[in-house]
Amino acid sequence: MELRLREFRPRIGPHEHRVVQPGQPLRHTSLRDPSDSAPYGMLVGDHDGLSRLAGLFSFAAFSRHTIVHVTLRDCVPPVEGCGELVDLVLAHPEAGLRPSKWPELRRALRRDTPLTVRTDEARTERHARAWRERPYDRGQLRHTTHARTYFLIGGRDALASAATSFAHAADRGPRQKGVVKGRLAYMDSLGGEPAPHGDGSRHPEVLICFKAYPPYAHVKQPGH
Repeated sequence: MELRLREFRPRIGPHEHRVVQPGQPLRHTSLRDPSDSAPYGMLVGDHDGLSRLAGLFSFAAFSRHTIVHVTLRDCVPPVEGCGELVDLVLAHPEAGLRPSKWPELRRALRRDTPLTVRTDEARTERHARAWRERPYDRGQLRHTTHARTYFLIGGRDALASAATSFAHAADRGPRQKGVVKGRLAYMDSLGGEPAPHGDGSRHPEVLICFKAYPPYAHVKQPGH
């Protein structure tokens, strides 16, 4: 997949960071915070949004020193779900991102340059499969919410696994019953990739749902 991004090089103190954002916002994609007050979070997107999230997770998986920032708070909000609308940030530990410092870093995102990258879907699938085949010995994504942003910080294979979940949702979403009438379709979830809560009680599940935006004539189902 070809991704058009905006690249920032903000400097906080002696450290320079590399932050990328989608070149155009994911207008019809939203994320509701999977906090302790809600049983699960909900990410709702159309085909374009879910496809680009698959690419962004794939890019993040193989970019250890890059912070991927997806602005989702200013989307067209769906009526489904509960909880606060939040942005999404993906990073490896090597990127040196501390969520508590994110507001300062976000304010420093002023001058950007266009960037085009290509993701390798076959490579992403290989690493996702390797992650799924290691049920008792695999890294997971640390998660927290701060400053209206949901952070997922972790390694290559867990991010690659999440990328394949979004690719699956984007591919099969338009085929689901009722989506041409604006109905929501549950497709997949991020349940195993994020690490359990501190007490080990449960994983903070994020449901991945497909929802077309009106007018619905642009939704092409198989056979039509």
